[in-house]
Amino acid sequence: MIETISLKRLSAGGAAIGQLADGRTAFVDYGCPGDVAEVVIDTEKPRFVRGHVSRLVEASTLRQDPRCPAFGWGGCGGCQWQHLSIDVARAAKRDEVADAVTRIGKLDNADTLTREPLTTDVVYGYRNKIELEARLHKGRLELGFHRAGSNELVSPDECPLFSAPQKDLIRAISGALRYALGSTDFGLSRVALRHSSRTGAFEIALVSEPGTFPRSRVAQTLKSACPGATSIVRVLQKTPARGAGRRAPSPQFKGVEVLAGAGYWEEQLGNFTYKISAPSFFQVNTSAAELLVARVCEEIAADGSDRIADLYCGVGTFSLPLAAAAGSLVAVESSGPALRDLRRNVSDAGLCAEVIGGEVGRDSAGISSVDALVIDPPRAGLTSAARAEILRLSPARLVYVSCDPATLARDLAALTTTGYTLCCLQPVDLFPQTAHVECIATLEASR
Repeated sequence: MIETISLKRLSAGGAAIGQLADGRTAFVDYGCPGDVAEVVIDTEKPRFVRGHVSRLVEASTLRQDPRCPAFGWGGCGGCQWQHLSIDVARAAKRDEVADAVTRIGKLDNADTLTREPLTTDVVYGYRNKIELEARLHKGRLELGFHRAGSNELVSPDECPLFSAPQKDLIRAISGALRYALGSTDFGLSRVALRHSSRTGAFEIALVSEPGTFPRSRVAQTLKSACPGATSIVRVLQKTPARGAGRRAPSPQFKGVEVLAGAGYWEEQLGNFTYKISAPSFFQVNTSAAELLVARVCEEIAADGSDRIADLYCGVGTFSLPLAAAAGSLVAVESSGPALRDLRRNVSDAGLCAEVIGGEVGRDSAGISSVDALVIDPPRAGLTSAARAEILRLSPARLVYVSCDPATLARDLAALTTTGYTLCCLQPVDLFPQTAHVECIATLEASR
């Protein structure tokens, strides 16, 4: 079914919103506020429909030409907003944060407290990491991104968001792996590429099931195709058999094999250098991450005598600058690889920190009260145990870094009813050309 729809605004998921003649709300991928578009309806529900733009009847003045030839419905699904002017996209991200905290968190002053996003001038070529899915199709290895609206792969020669160390990098790696692996995938599921324009480090991480693997041949072939590679590793993941539940089981990390080079990736953020192993998370936009870290440190306002805790600290993105500024720092992380990276990064920086390996709320009970607290939880937000731990630690100042406005809003609703006052919401545009937004929420004890 095709409908002609006038599009009015943007939704939190990135689609433009309009209305059908029967009153149902339409969420339209690749639409823009101000468009009049012919829309293919892909999914129908009693109260809403989802679709995508098939033809513009009247193009919005807010549109711009996307840089990537693979962008759009049926192309690469990694970006949602290359067709929007950057100012429109950033205004939408600010509004998404304010709306979520108002609507879900029930905080009436959210709009007033939400600042304009922190931004950099770099809106393409900002990513230090991309991941390619690997599949064997008719005896031929394919690497690529998920196609928009489908589970198929699209394989562009390059990604304009990625700070690639060489032209046609995706094509070069695809060809090298096809040659090295032949008609067998050896359990390969993903290829992660990390490149730092600051340190020159370039890592190729092959994610595969444990088992037989032509390590030497793969390493030699990749080094020949990508002479700038400083590290080539194999990340071993075992996927448990699917049980009776509806959700597919999560892969289990089994270890890392160094095939060539350093065995880690290195990035510089502010005054610190971080060594990061392939399984560990690190912010993908280095220049914008510097703004994020600087603002968190500014909100914490360490004075050299205070005790600060950094929960869900990862490899130490916030821990290092906080340890340098605070009287003492305690850092908590549950991921084994990230924990090892954290300890190495703290030591290499010549800093001191109390490092605790384990879950927030389960393994952090030995921490005494703190003056200030930084939390950067996963997209799912805080568990009930983590919220209880925050109340036990009773910091005078709490800085919450979130990658999901909806779960942030839910957690703020709980925190503001247990003795904390929301002071400000600071969005950060870490992901230009996409609908994703990071946000820093600062709270103070009101009791």
